[in-house]
Amino acid sequence: MPRIAAGALKGLTIRAPRRIRPTGDKVRQALFNILGPRVPGARVLDGFAGSGALGIEALSRGAARVVFLEGQPACAAAIRDTLSRIRPGTVAGHGEVMRGNVLRSLQTLGRRRERFDLILLDPPYEGAWGRKTLNAVAECAILPPAGFLCLEHARANQPPSQIGPLTLTRQHWYGDTGLSFYEVKPQR
Repeated sequence: MPRIAAGALKGLTIRAPRRIRPTGDKVRQALFNILGPRVPGARVLDGFAGSGALGIEALSRGAARVVFLEGQPACAAAIRDTLSRIRPGTVAGHGEVMRGNVLRSLQTLGRRRERFDLILLDPPYEGAWGRKTLNAVAECAILPPAGFLCLEHARANQPPSQIGPLTLTRQHWYGDTGLSFYEVKPQR
């Protein structure tokens, strides 16, 4: 079972339903080392949250708010269970679980004019989920110009360098797992 690596919740066990692929500890630690000072006080979106490990790690490291988007009922229940095990006052931020189709949930957030400082996406590796999700984020305009987006993907599913205002700014590889980082760049 994955555990939170740092912050107020260090050591907290994350319960993950069977048949999901949680972000590995090494990749999760590398991601948060890259994000560093962007996390404290941030509004974070954990898309295709699965076990919720990325969002809960963000809460542990000082995020103000984390919205978990998850379509699988068992995964959403597992995230709620983990959040319920956090003692009040342990972390400054709070989490909200939105269960349902992730792409439709992104549209809902866009209609509500929600904005996120950090968007962490871990869609299924197979198929075009990464591209579809990047398109949805670009269309919904939920990442402001100072925001930062990370897409986790397999090496075989290289994401595009540009989708709307989202521009690929860096990539890191951990075996077959890629972390691709996007920022909003003005379109010409």
